[in-house]
Amino acid sequence: MSDQPAVEAVDTAVYTVPTDTPEADGTLAWDKTTLVLVTARAGTTTGLGYTYAPAATAHLVRELLAGTVTGLSAHDVPRANERMCRAVRNAGLPGVAAQAIAAVDIALWDLKARLLGLPLVRLLGAARDDVPVYGSGGFTTYDTARQERQLRGWAEEQGIPRVKIKIGESWGTREDRDLERVARARAVIGDTAELYVDANGGYTGGQALRLADALADQGVTWFEEPVSSDHLTTLADIRRRTPIDVTAGEYGYALPYFEHMLAAGAVDCLQADVTRCGGITVWLRTAALAHARGIDVSGHCAPHAHAHAAAAVPNLRHLEWFHDHVRIERLLFDGVLDPGGGSITPGADGAPGLGLTLAEERAAPYRVE
Repeated sequence: MSDQPAVEAVDTAVYTVPTDTPEADGTLAWDKTTLVLVTARAGTTTGLGYTYAPAATAHLVRELLAGTVTGLSAHDVPRANERMCRAVRNAGLPGVAAQAIAAVDIALWDLKARLLGLPLVRLLGAARDDVPVYGSGGFTTYDTARQERQLRGWAEEQGIPRVKIKIGESWGTREDRDLERVARARAVIGDTAELYVDANGGYTGGQALRLADALADQGVTWFEEPVSSDHLTTLADIRRRTPIDVTAGEYGYALPYFEHMLAAGAVDCLQADVTRCGGITVWLRTAALAHARGIDVSGHCAPHAHAHAAAAVPNLRHLEWFHDHVRIERLLFDGVLDPGGGSITPGADGAPGLGLTLAEERAAPYRVE
């Protein structure tokens, strides 16, 4: 092991970026987003990873995780991931601790690939060249004109043939407006583009089933979190009773969560978030669990953190090109990808690791810690 480079330091930085307009989904509203950046260094080489999480995540990295991975071989990322999971036992893995682990894990994979001079997808081994994406946004706070501009930007200007809007407004109390917005979205994108909706758990089971028929009439093919993902039995019941694909999983923070969701038969496509579930190490294992059951996976948000891992799994359906995170990643990083035509090609330029570098001058005004 002595001939392998060791992790010498793990550092953090926190950036908060205001949204371009107030945003909300069915169950939450926000006007800013915080990105916690982690850097891991071995000699003169540095890898980066990140998560979208509270600033407290950075404190957890420094207090519980940095010392745990420092001194380990930079090549042994799964070993580091296991040590971090054990280190947060008393802090509690689900939630902020898992997000902290995810950011460090992503940084370590980026570091390893950079040390080897490879794009991360080449290190992991590609299952595909291109990663399909879908445009995601359509917040409940948008007026008609704002929603239409966004949809046309994806479908017409960028040629992305699949888009998603938020519904379930105000905890499911505005069904008429939800359906009106879906109808307008369909009118804007035409008959050939796929239309997805995300209720963020805002409906009851009965509501979701009643609305599913109207959604199907508009050609909706993806019904994300029609009810809370905590209610696996209800999700499974909705899945059995609607032709629309039922999806969930973004709030998975550990591998057993995904196994429970799959075992319940709750989803047609399993969503997993690499910045929440424990990083690339656990995201790949999650994809394997789904593959064993004949289920696709979809990367939730944070598109540039997912891109290379997404290209490495055979059962990938697509990756979420989420408006909020796309803005932030374009602002804070150089090396971002182009979704023109509806897909991205990670590693195509040969840049090592994730292919991202921090744009320090652009990022500086948004740094809060």
